[in-house]
Amino acid sequence: MLLQKVRIQGFRNFSEKLFEFSDGTTIVVGPNGSGKTNLLEAIYLLSVGKSFKARVEDEMISYKKGLAHTKGRVLYNDISTDLEVVLTRGEISGERAPKKRLLVNNTPKRLVDFASNLRVVLFSPEDLDLVLESPSIRRRFLDSVLSQSDYEYRRSLLAYEKGLRRRNRILISIREEGAPRTHLTFWDKLLIKNGNYLTSSRQKLIDFINDSPSLNETEFNLEYDLSGISEERLAQYAREEVAAGMTLVGPHRDDFIFKVKPGKASRRGRELVAYGSRGEQRMGVLWVKLAELSYIKSETKEDPLLLLDDIFSELDKSHRKIVKLATKKFQTIITTADPHFIKNFKGVEKIELKG
Repeated sequence: MLLQKVRIQGFRNFSEKLFEFSDGTTIVVGPNGSGKTNLLEAIYLLSVGKSFKARVEDEMISYKKGLAHTKGRVLYNDISTDLEVVLTRGEISGERAPKKRLLVNNTPKRLVDFASNLRVVLFSPEDLDLVLESPSIRRRFLDSVLSQSDYEYRRSLLAYEKGLRRRNRILISIREEGAPRTHLTFWDKLLIKNGNYLTSSRQKLIDFINDSPSLNETEFNLEYDLSGISEERLAQYAREEVAAGMTLVGPHRDDFIFKVKPGKASRRGRELVAYGSRGEQRMGVLWVKLAELSYIKSETKEDPLLLLDDIFSELDKSHRKIVKLATKKFQTIITTADPHFIKNFKGVEKIELKG
């Protein structure tokens, strides 16, 4: 699977731009603010149908524009596939329009069918948030990896999220209007069925990551803090859920914890967020990202596209070598503001962006 080119119109700071990529490594060089990360965001959008940084999708539309259009061509087994995402603000020329359209070879697709036509692994400095920030970021990571590699996971996730919203509304209705609890029965079963698939898939991914080789003498481990969902657990929290007006158990409350494995210094291991150095935290994230590449390839039998967003300034020399080795195995797009970090890359194509 190779990304050959991407055309962007009305997207972030790009009025209109065509990018063509090497089968090997393409390096995008430009000062901060030139649109390097925006390009990777557009590619990521073509992969999963969602942004990795926008709070709302309107943010991806250029200022004073009503429409953003991203189109990419993917080559797989000598067959070309055109992927498109069209974003609007809800109207075009005064007429109502869908806020997002996903197309494969000009045919509209649902999100569940659009994702996986292009598989990507993104590595950026913000990935340190996997260690440091809220559980929602770690759940989003799990969903991103598994949605790209498992159709049933994508279907179960969408069904679970829809069911969760509906169940929460019913809980509020029970609290505020005295609606009968029998209104929950259908949604309880839906959440249990789909939630258990999400949980088992996440456990499989975390087990795979934990079996991945360490990068040096420091060995890491992910501890899955799962929130199981069952009839028994829903019954256990029945009163608290009505009072809160929300579902209190299930994979929407999952988390995982980065740890350094037990050793001479600590028999219990230690959590990276509280007791890890900045260097160890970065190394732990790199370990997970390399495992993500391997997992997607293992599950799909296809090589994902590797996107590296200005990460070399964040890594020491030994870890830059590890990443550089990975670029030789996958089609890679690298962005950087400092050409010094990529001066030893041979046989690569370069794209220069102006500020």
